[in-house]
Amino acid sequence: GAHCERSTTLIALGGGVIGDMGGFAASCYQRGMPFIQVPTTLLSQVDSSVGGKTAINHPLGKNMVGAFYQPQLVLADISTLDTLADRELRAGLAEVIKYGLIRDPEFFVWLEANIEKLLARDREALAFAVNRSCANKAEVVAADERETGERALLNLGHTFGHAIETGMGYGEWLHGEAVSAGTLIALELSRRMGFVTVDDVFRVKNLFVRAGLPVCGPKLGAARYLELMRHDKKVQDGKLRLVLLKGIGRAVI
Repeated sequence: GAHCERSTTLIALGGGVIGDMGGFAASCYQRGMPFIQVPTTLLSQVDSSVGGKTAINHPLGKNMVGAFYQPQLVLADISTLDTLADRELRAGLAEVIKYGLIRDPEFFVWLEANIEKLLARDREALAFAVNRSCANKAEVVAADERETGERALLNLGHTFGHAIETGMGYGEWLHGEAVSAGTLIALELSRRMGFVTVDDVFRVKNLFVRAGLPVCGPKLGAARYLELMRHDKKVQDGKLRLVLLKGIGRAVI
């Protein structure tokens, strides 16, 4: 109705839902129009606005309908984080911590020393965390944009987390909260397989607790978790792929 053309630019101003929805609309309107991401939440600034994944949820699974479609620009202004509710800020920290766990052990150590500054919205600490997180994700995505290999490591905690979000009903758990609980489930599985030590589990769990994030998922039951995870995008050839840890800073599929 507004006579938008293929050359019209769509600007997605908001959090992860707005970015995903706007990006997906841009990817399919007239087979693709340029769009710009202006993320205003911590989670969207460090994760969902970077990498070109756009999608909407389906009753059977999270982000099941979407496209890989890169924005022309991502503009993250950390002053917008001053408007965030505390719960939303904490949820974003789950994705920040993830980068330290999967590939950047020095960043994990920095987070252990500075988590309280991030919770207090210290500008310098936030700027460093956002920049370091984006740099980590950009390196992974540049090597594997379509998630045929290494990019899957970014899904640490997400297969369990998506099951929590879908099983509880979208919006009941924030994405970062579900990823936090899902990461601890993956970490416990890693411990049982002998990949990480009890001390590793304690360090990671302690950081999530200090960040004010859940470390236990809802009691959906093992059968329900497995049913939900079978609808996850990480299923290949009928087999469920999980991202586990072989130490802090080293993720494996």
